[in-house]
Amino acid sequence: MLVKRNQKDAEDFWREYEEQTGEKVLARSLGRYVSGWEEFDSQGWNSIWGLIIATSGGFRFHHFPQSNWLNALSNLGNSNAPKEKTFFIPKEKIISAKLIEETTWWKKIFGSAPPQLLIDYRDGTENTKQVLLEVEFKHENLAESLCPENK
Repeated sequence: MLVKRNQKDAEDFWREYEEQTGEKVLARSLGRYVSGWEEFDSQGWNSIWGLIIATSGGFRFHHFPQSNWLNALSNLGNSNAPKEKTFFIPKEKIISAKLIEETTWWKKIFGSAPPQLLIDYRDGTENTKQVLLEVEFKHENLAESLCPENK
């Protein structure tokens, strides 16, 4: 019974997400931002966790702030309370996307590096940039959904 409720909540979340963005979610995962987005790098927002989402409109990273009772007490009346952090790369700006996974069997056994998603894109001034994320699970079709040939 509890699983059914959680599944319904997840379905509602993704339906609402699609309504808010006006885009269809093609693939999604949970992951960690590593580098490549100027605003995040300049603010020191490396290693933050969030949703990694391929949509019909492009790529989205969405970090939801974590809150617990200790954070709530320390941020009481503080304007620096944790806020959502997001970025979006329109599909027409994406040059390529690839998932890099360790294939050497002995490195898989002795190391536990998660797959990395590398996205090459053009910024607003048409310079080529790269954003790098680590993908935790359900990463099938993520890179393929972002590839320009799938537009």
